[in-house]
Amino acid sequence: MGSLMKRGVVIVMVTLVALYRHPDDIEAFNRHYEEVHIPLVKTMPGLQGVRLTRFDHQADGAHSPYLMMAEMQFLDEESLQEALASEPGRAAGRDLMHFAKGIFTLLVGHQES
Repeated sequence: MGSLMKRGVVIVMVTLVALYRHPDDIEAFNRHYEEVHIPLVKTMPGLQGVRLTRFDHQADGAHSPYLMMAEMQFLDEESLQEALASEPGRAAGRDLMHFAKGIFTLLVGHQES
């Protein structure tokens, strides 16, 4: 656990990123996300934190193709995989497929120091 070296850079955290495109009903999506989905996510073992960014527009002022981005931090890849395989992780995954099917992309990255 903890940090590790990769390409001479210290990796200090692994991040699961969820990018959400605009749903048909933004109000219902936001309500479900805040009242159901995030509480499920927050029960995942090893989760170090969650950060949510809601997009206003692209840098050039154009409409953003994404509504929001959620970043879930874990100490390392092993912690992330354990969280996803856990019952809370599987429940969050089932919920994601229920309320956001077809409008999300999941990415795994790492923070460097």
